[in-house]
Amino acid sequence: MEKIELKRASSTAKVLGTIISITGAFVVTLYKGPPVFLQSAPSMSMQQPLHSSKSNWLFGAPHSAKSNWVIGAIFFATEYVLVPFWYIVQAQIMKEYPSELTVVFFYNLFVTFIAAIVGFFTERDSRAWRIRPDIALASILCMGLFGSCLNNTVHTWALRLKGPVYVVMFKPLSIAIAVAMGVTFLGDTLYLGSLIGATIISVGFYTLMWGKAKEEIGEDCVEDNLESPPSNKVPLLPTYVKEQL
Repeated sequence: MEKIELKRASSTAKVLGTIISITGAFVVTLYKGPPVFLQSAPSMSMQQPLHSSKSNWLFGAPHSAKSNWVIGAIFFATEYVLVPFWYIVQAQIMKEYPSELTVVFFYNLFVTFIAAIVGFFTERDSRAWRIRPDIALASILCMGLFGSCLNNTVHTWALRLKGPVYVVMFKPLSIAIAVAMGVTFLGDTLYLGSLIGATIISVGFYTLMWGKAKEEIGEDCVEDNLESPPSNKVPLLPTYVKEQL
């Protein structure tokens, strides 16, 4: 767990950096603003409504595009509320059992079981479970190798070394990275809200990182002072006085 002492500059920087980063994430999400940089190539828009003729498995009634977005937003909000708690638990696990690959293996194993059970109840069409050698198979392999295996291994390794706050703070920064990647490679339009929010997120991230670095330097100095043996040297002046007496 993180130690917060508001009298110290490092703790104040960590608190301010967290608040600033969350504020920047809200700015990117809620404020669009005028376009700053327009792309000539057409981009894939995420504003298209979701049309589906299937019944809503959660409420038992036909659902509209609006209900799809509401349900998705609820699930995403729940995920990002529970993820920090999982990182805290995982950090405690790594203190007792520092083996990243074993922890990630059992994590992915149980996630696979839970996802299979949920998928069995939500998708009754057997044709949807067929895997063909196309883009769907490439997506599954890419998500399994990079999204689950490599990503979780790096997160677990960083949790063991730096703690949960260091890992969680990359979540808001990923929003700024996604904006930059979308503008660079997907031809998305850069809006003023995204630019301001990404700048705020970056400032908050580096503020927190400065606080973490300053705190670690202070802890290292304290540990060095505790581990250094006490000096047995006697001041020269008292010794000289005794010899003269």
